[in-house]
Amino acid sequence: MVAMCSIVGGRLLTSKKRSTKVQGSEFVNTKGPGFAVLYRWRLHEGAEESFVKAWTRVSELLLSERGSLGSRLHRGPEDLWYSYAQWPSAEAREQAFALESVDPEAGRQMVEAVAESFPEIVLESVSDLMVLPSKNGA
Repeated sequence: MVAMCSIVGGRLLTSKKRSTKVQGSEFVNTKGPGFAVLYRWRLHEGAEESFVKAWTRVSELLLSERGSLGSRLHRGPEDLWYSYAQWPSAEAREQAFALESVDPEAGRQMVEAVAESFPEIVLESVSDLMVLPSKNGA
């Protein structure tokens, strides 16, 4: 059993459950994937929709064809966009990107939408409490 901890109202609460159901989702505490990367961009005004469509296409193909564990795209304050991508390992990501583009046109659309790109940040997973939707929706 793994102790699960959370802070509520300034108090540390613990539970000895390893997993539990949270409104139709599986809640599991593990170290998570071995490798994650955070990307950050500032987009050209009016290019947001094109970027989201192209990012979605590339991310879906990396997931279905290149071994990605998935990614998320977020819009943050000050017109910054963030993407968080997970991979089984740094080597898996390197192999995926060593091949030709999964969709050259979508890649071009992403590049054209970006006004400013910031250095990627490599992250090490220490604890993973992400809520994963259940496959049957229950």
